[in-house]
Amino acid sequence: MKTDRDLVITRDIAASPDTLYRCWTEPELMKQWFAPSPWTTSHAQTDVRAGGSSLVVMRSPEGQEFPNPGVYLEVVPNRRIVATDAYTRAWEPSEKPFMTLILTFEDLGNGSTRYTARARHWNEADREAHEKMGFVEGWGRCTDQLAELAGRL
Repeated sequence: MKTDRDLVITRDIAASPDTLYRCWTEPELMKQWFAPSPWTTSHAQTDVRAGGSSLVVMRSPEGQEFPNPGVYLEVVPNRRIVATDAYTRAWEPSEKPFMTLILTFEDLGNGSTRYTARARHWNEADREAHEKMGFVEGWGRCTDQLAELAGRL
């Protein structure tokens, strides 16, 4: 279901669903692709289970750090991850919820996966703000980096 609050990236990637899932759930792998270059990911911490928390810290080229805490809502290994920034950890509400992330990994056979990353925002204004922040370019670059890493694993 697509809403007017969604921003979506879909790409067929030459890697298996389990490899892409690993790239999204293993901190050392996340650090290699999660932030759009020339940004970097300085820290990644995951507790991959419904109710588990995550913390990913992106670093700008100037050295400024941007922490992104969240909570996993649904985890189906190698198939689907749903997470939100509405909570920071253990069902502690965040100061300003922005979006829920819905990731799907659809096995296409032949070692390929249809990867979909859907950012579902709380309202249209948040979606528009995310779009203006460079969602298409930034998430597109991250998806390229994800595909490149997954292809080497």
